[in-house]
Amino acid sequence: MFSLDWIYYAISWILLTWHSAWDAIGVPVDAVIGTNFAWILAIVFLVVTVRVILFPVFVKQIKSQRAMQALQPQVKALQEKHKGDRETLQKEMMELYRKEKANPLMGCLPMFLQIPVFLGLFHVLRRLDPAKQAKTLYGWSVEQFDSASNAKLFTAPIAGKFGSTADELARLGANGTTVKIIAGILVLVMMGTTYLTSRQMILKTGWAEDPQQRMIQRLMLYGIPLSLLVSGAIFPIGVIIYWVTNNLFTLGQQQWVLRKYPPPPTATSKSTTTAARNPVQPVRTGGLFGRGKTAPQPPAKATAPKVAGPKPGAKPTNPKKGRPAKRQG
Repeated sequence: MFSLDWIYYAISWILLTWHSAWDAIGVPVDAVIGTNFAWILAIVFLVVTVRVILFPVFVKQIKSQRAMQALQPQVKALQEKHKGDRETLQKEMMELYRKEKANPLMGCLPMFLQIPVFLGLFHVLRRLDPAKQAKTLYGWSVEQFDSASNAKLFTAPIAGKFGSTADELARLGANGTTVKIIAGILVLVMMGTTYLTSRQMILKTGWAEDPQQRMIQRLMLYGIPLSLLVSGAIFPIGVIIYWVTNNLFTLGQQQWVLRKYPPPPTATSKSTTTAARNPVQPVRTGGLFGRGKTAPQPPAKATAPKVAGPKPGAKPTNPKKGRPAKRQG
């Protein structure tokens, strides 16, 4: 059976290294405002470590998405050509992607690579139970294990979760109401930031023409945030802190990359066409919520003033009247 111990050891090593670093520079190990900031910062900088390592993959993801957007006209032509023949359409599209070296799955690669990190942290934090006997597993010392088991965020243990049982809360020395309030707020923030990361990308790149890609976009935008409402109840508070921090990092990173590598004109052609058909509502550009600056509208062409025609029965005007008389030679 495939073992994930190497992931648990790696996650533990990063967490303990960052915790030792914050302890060395004077961050209080004991709780301040009911929060053990050295452990909270260790989780936050676990995110930073992972995202720095995965940054080249993220850039490849953006480039792959640009290639997919550039192929949209050809994809649309294939859809029109093979309408009703799904098997042939899929074969032709895969051949097109292979020929142009575009990978439709590249857009999800960074997320898939972070799944082992998430699972590793979930496993490590779930073990933070003072009743555990094997406290030195995965490179932990007894002192480090006990310190992490007592680590809290606003008096809620980072190993606690919304669905913690009464026995678990008793072992952690936690108040059930406090844990539910802190975990519930964090779950809502997790859902909101997950939604915003997908929305930010779609606002900048537009909806895909390929039905499969569009389905993936809808899943990322609506499906995953809604699923967190249920699954968030079993996540330890420390894992939710990781997820929220990861989402905030993604929002900033995407904003920087999308400005540095803006989407091709083909990605915005649909929105441009819509704006042309409905000039009353100006196109919004930029901004996380699509509320950025209003795009400048082309100036209206000057029209020649209308000249009223002569009224019926009126005498015609003499255009030569009023001109100076010609001199006699």
